[in-house]
Amino acid sequence: MKQLANKELFKDMDQTIAKELFEQTTYPWEVLALIGDFILKTGPELPEEEFDRIGDDVWIAKSAVIARTAEINGPAIIGAGTEVRPGAFIRGNALIGENCVVGNSTEIKNDILFNNVQVPHYNYVGDSILGYKSHMGAGSITSNVKSDKTNVVIKCGEQKIETGRKKIGAILGDHVEVGCGTVLNPGSVVGANTNIYPLSMVRGYIEENSIYKKAGEIAQKQ
Repeated sequence: MKQLANKELFKDMDQTIAKELFEQTTYPWEVLALIGDFILKTGPELPEEEFDRIGDDVWIAKSAVIARTAEINGPAIIGAGTEVRPGAFIRGNALIGENCVVGNSTEIKNDILFNNVQVPHYNYVGDSILGYKSHMGAGSITSNVKSDKTNVVIKCGEQKIETGRKKIGAILGDHVEVGCGTVLNPGSVVGANTNIYPLSMVRGYIEENSIYKKAGEIAQKQ
């Protein structure tokens, strides 16, 4: 399961202030339960000259641009240079890095967005981790609960990894491009530098440096 490890999916841990969470765990889904407490510990330690504390347990970088119609519930940290656009809904346990875009009508919940992540148009991102410079096209979503409400199992080839969690959305490695209208099913893990075709239905692990066209049709980048 080496390819599912944090250090394989996220090549530069310095691109998130949650670096320590990834270093103290092996797999990214193990981090999901730690996000809220990490924010509550880290927020008060952020420099007051760089961050404003808004309401209960929300810290926003002074250089971030927040639309008046965005709703932000804590605990949450929003990094420097990030833009949160009109109608965005940040539900809590949201760790959003620097120079990110959270777009119009996008919903964020129990997530880590590394620096320079873009979820710019009508995206739902729940119980997910998006690596450095990953991008989700308009209308693409992470589905985070199975229809039968049983625990999410990560599928990697013939292996099935029991996670013990009912809610896991998607894990995107660094520089992943997700096409418009794509559904990332619960427990989808996409390796770094992979492109997903628009209108795709994704399950399980997708190898890094791939072009995902549809199930059973995945090409390696040259």
